[in-house]
Amino acid sequence: MDIQPFTICISPYIIEDLRERLGRARWPDEIAGSGWEYGTNMGYLRELCTHWGHGFDWKEQEAVLNGFHHFQTKVDDFCLHFIHEQGSGIRRIPLLLIHGWPDSFVRFLKLVPLLTNAGADGVAFDLVIPSIPGFGFSEKPSKPGMDTRKCAELFAGLMKGLGYKKYMVHGGDTGSGIAEEMALQYPGRIMGLHLTDLPYQHLLMAKPEDLKPVEKAWFASGQQWQMQEGAYALEQATKPQTLAYALNDSPVGLAAWIIEKFHSWSDCQGNLETVYTRDELLTNLTVYWVTQTAGSAARIYYEGMHHPRREEQKINVPAAFYISPKDLVPAPREAADRIFSVKQWTQPARGGHFAAWEQPQSLAEDLFSFARICTAQPEPA
Repeated sequence: MDIQPFTICISPYIIEDLRERLGRARWPDEIAGSGWEYGTNMGYLRELCTHWGHGFDWKEQEAVLNGFHHFQTKVDDFCLHFIHEQGSGIRRIPLLLIHGWPDSFVRFLKLVPLLTNAGADGVAFDLVIPSIPGFGFSEKPSKPGMDTRKCAELFAGLMKGLGYKKYMVHGGDTGSGIAEEMALQYPGRIMGLHLTDLPYQHLLMAKPEDLKPVEKAWFASGQQWQMQEGAYALEQATKPQTLAYALNDSPVGLAAWIIEKFHSWSDCQGNLETVYTRDELLTNLTVYWVTQTAGSAARIYYEGMHHPRREEQKINVPAAFYISPKDLVPAPREAADRIFSVKQWTQPARGGHFAAWEQPQSLAEDLFSFARICTAQPEPA
């Protein structure tokens, strides 16, 4: 596998065009005092976009991002971007970290120093952080079929090409679905599966007849959430191309579409900047903008809906769940136990959908704890 170092280097003309578009924004009206009830709050969005156009320094953030070791390589003739950071310990455990939507590889950057620095036992992680196809600096799929199964094949090929025969996988959101597929397709390679949510597809599967009360409540919560909050997913799963024109042309539109999810899905008590800095939010947005991947990222929802789902299968790879209280539809352990071989179940006191970003120290400790379980486990048959 031909692996090439990669440096993020965005033309200043692209950034200047972004600033000009922000300055020419045509703002809609808004119901006075409605806050975030109708969607993205205009007062907050205007402040954020003003900072994006006049205070945010992309070159400074680009230098921060380039402080990590970025690479590109082709797997099955498809170009993947990834970060590869090796640990400092006497024993290094390979760990694949898979992001979701509407974030990017940026989700995991706070975790990198926490996981690559060895603890008292000398254990650290070798981290591989890829961009999902169609996201960030990975190639955009040019034909149908890039669903979680195909992504799993590509990421397994990436890990094999890097020389890792056995490794752990962590994922959240779409990343949890890809991680689950890797455990299904390559159980002999996966030491352990660490997820921040039960992949959402399981809420869409046929309900077992012997549901426990807590599982019935979970399914009911999922249906309610879909009706109240899930319109974005249906749009991306049915007509992502229609949406792509607006998101690719208007930075304000892109910010409104993505920032509302961070506000709704984070444990921020209604104030995003208690959890994230503006520059952190805007770095993630700018990655989408400069790579023009808002449309291609949305298409993974379409692929998931329009390609046959697997029947539920029991996964024998050791699994751990880190279920944050303010995530979308927190799953009960009873639902996870039906599908996964759960060896560790953690319910932290705080945190939302973006655990690696919101509570990196707690999540890092959970990953180290699970690594000790995985390295003590006999390998699955």
